[in-house]
Amino acid sequence: MSNQVTKMNQHDTSNKPIRVLLADDHPIVMTGFAMSLAGEGMEVVGQAKTPQEAVEQFLALQPQVVVLDIRFGAELTGLDAAKHILEKQPAAQIVFLSQFDQDALIKETYRLGAKAFVTKDCDPADLAIAVRRAAQGELYFMPSIAERLANLSVRGDASPQTLLDERSLEIFKLMAEGLTNVEIAEKLDLSQKTISNISQSVKEKLGIHRPALITKLAMKHGLIEP
Repeated sequence: MSNQVTKMNQHDTSNKPIRVLLADDHPIVMTGFAMSLAGEGMEVVGQAKTPQEAVEQFLALQPQVVVLDIRFGAELTGLDAAKHILEKQPAAQIVFLSQFDQDALIKETYRLGAKAFVTKDCDPADLAIAVRRAAQGELYFMPSIAERLANLSVRGDASPQTLLDERSLEIFKLMAEGLTNVEIAEKLDLSQKTISNISQSVKEKLGIHRPALITKLAMKHGLIEP
């Protein structure tokens, strides 16, 4: 009898809907995907409009899977939210959903520990598959994304994210946004000499010196918005 009860409990657990948290700053987009996932038998337990809300709701609701947009039109991004979530709970299952699909950005999401990267123009069925795989702790690659990552691996990665350390990358992004060394020093509370040395090192490592090319490179790799 005891074995029968155990089997019934296991069966009940396996049939429970996957609990999903959605985070996107476009309500119409988020509502559409919420309806699609609900139609696939999943339970959308929360809808966050900012990266901060995503972290707060994750901690409060403990969903099985978090679906995060990357761009929120604010200082923090979905990547930042993912870092905070994974710091709090390394086993968190995250799926990124974005209209931006630069190679380096896709690679960065998987490097962070995401289970999938799905583009916003995908078939809703692809998102459902990604969520199901993530809930099981498995990676999911849309065919187009898998091909892009394979090509990137063959060609080698010369992106700023790969060539620069965390501090240099932060300064590179500020340079790309048009800030001067003086402004960057004030923003980061560092000396102008330190910023000058790092910015020069960044230019040499990337092989570019003109401000316009720095901005173009940052946009190409999804580090700043167009």
